[in-house]
Amino acid sequence: MGNKTLTYGNVDMLVLKLLENRDMYGYQIIEQLEKQSDNTFKLSAGSLYPLLHNLESKNYVDFYEANTNDKSPGKKRKYYHITEKGKNYLFEKASEWESYSKAINSILFFEGEMVN
Repeated sequence: MGNKTLTYGNVDMLVLKLLENRDMYGYQIIEQLEKQSDNTFKLSAGSLYPLLHNLESKNYVDFYEANTNDKSPGKKRKYYHITEKGKNYLFEKASEWESYSKAINSILFFEGEMVN
């Protein structure tokens, strides 16, 4: 994708959608977003964590700490979880995006006759 500024304003919606499917820690979010977007969205930790803190301040996500399953006993990770308020916000944003993209597509891919 050439110009990512068109959709980067909506990364909060994408992160919330990922968290709707399952709780994740930061690096998982980065990896999953990259994987599901076919490498279109490549967030750095420096971009993701301020976004998560913003979502947390709006009560769209919360977090809990849990032990990792790796070879570092006692090491904890912060897992993020979407809240009910976050689910409502996601629904609103997804509906807005659907209307917006439908309107854009109806112009970009219009094949009918133009009306004078």
